[in-house]
Amino acid sequence: MGEYKIRDLEQLTGIKAHTIRIWEQRYNLLEPSRSNTSIRYYSDEELAFILKVALLNKNGVKISRIAEMSSDEINSKIETLNKSSNTQDHYFEVLLLALVQMDERLFSETLNELISEFGLFHTFDKFLLTFLDKIGVMWVVGSINPAQEHFVTHLIRQKIIVETDKLSITESDDVYFIYLPENEWHELGVLFYNYVLRNQGKKTIYLGQSLPLDSLFQCIKKYQPSVLVTSVVTAMDDKSIVTYFSKIKNEFPDILIYAGGYKLIHTDSNLDLYVTKIKDSTSFDLMINKKTKN
Repeated sequence: MGEYKIRDLEQLTGIKAHTIRIWEQRYNLLEPSRSNTSIRYYSDEELAFILKVALLNKNGVKISRIAEMSSDEINSKIETLNKSSNTQDHYFEVLLLALVQMDERLFSETLNELISEFGLFHTFDKFLLTFLDKIGVMWVVGSINPAQEHFVTHLIRQKIIVETDKLSITESDDVYFIYLPENEWHELGVLFYNYVLRNQGKKTIYLGQSLPLDSLFQCIKKYQPSVLVTSVVTAMDDKSIVTYFSKIKNEFPDILIYAGGYKLIHTDSNLDLYVTKIKDSTSFDLMINKKTKN
């Protein structure tokens, strides 16, 4: 499915390209294909294998020993490591391995282990955001197939919803609307914001993806939320983003707007007239706490 250049392997595994070439030549660990211009490229299976090699090597197994091991031995050793190691790099590499192999069991078990040990907030903030940023870069340059990104996004989305369902629903006059603007579909951020708010005892109404502006206005007039929480990743250019939020504030000057997402965070400073930017999960959590105390 995927075709990875050696620099992709270097970025994803943390193993230098020079070292990978030595492993190929000295131990015959990999046999990459070559393009018409003799550029090496690697398959999903080869990336998965080098991730396993990297995991073992970083945990003290010599490369000469790994070269002698069968596939079953390698897999057995990886399973043992997964039960004993809890470093950030280890978790990242296991999640990436599950992504490449589309291994739902491995991904779900690893995610469950992280949530059990650190809670959903710190799992998302300290592990998943870094993981998603890395695979997002690989998706943009064409190294990761969109199907692989969709696979892992679905599993994370599902887990956030399950954890949110465990929280009680608060009744309050202080209502938060959570939604995505029209043509925006990247939902993980706002699902997580919804979880953070519910976890702090806030009343939220989740309005979902791609909500037309006129529908948003109708809902605001009817339910009178005090806060809007949203995200922009891809849907609008800088000028359109500023125009969009200025329309909301002109219509509802007293409403508070929190907004995150890669595209919005990098939009020009005029946006600060209309929204409070969510730069990361921790700052959002602190902003909500501060609003509550005020």
